[in-house]
Amino acid sequence: MYDTSQSHPDIHWPSGFSPADAHSFHRAQAVVPGPPERSFQVLTDVAEWPTWVPECREVSAMSLTQTFDVHWAGHHFEVFVGESVPPRRIGWLGIGAGVQLYQAWLLTEVEGGTEVVVENVVRAGVPKSLDTVSKAWAERLHQLWLDQLAKLSEPLA
Repeated sequence: MYDTSQSHPDIHWPSGFSPADAHSFHRAQAVVPGPPERSFQVLTDVAEWPTWVPECREVSAMSLTQTFDVHWAGHHFEVFVGESVPPRRIGWLGIGAGVQLYQAWLLTEVEGGTEVVVENVVRAGVPKSLDTVSKAWAERLHQLWLDQLAKLSEPLA
């Protein structure tokens, strides 16, 4: 399990999904152009995820709802929105492929744009393999998410 001090203090974790409860924990952070409202809009426009989220093939909802299905990385996930505080925080729980993943996003206005912090807590039946195999994969995925979010967060022309 992980040290809870590795998590941003403004991330709100649901019971059982803090870094202390995790089999795998990953964090990424970047400053993207545009205000938090724009980043929040991009993140919650779930119908568009297949156009910019790596390996996302299908989303069952046209807009953010409390629950929806996602086909991602060849697996089906049922997603439950755990927190939505526009335009500051969003978090969702994905269950599928033998894992439970809670992903929390924190958006803070800073000079030059929005500081984005994304943290993932994963719980699974085979935690050892997640720890040894998924860390580099998760870090790469986080960087892809942040790169795409930066592109989509640019002010509209």
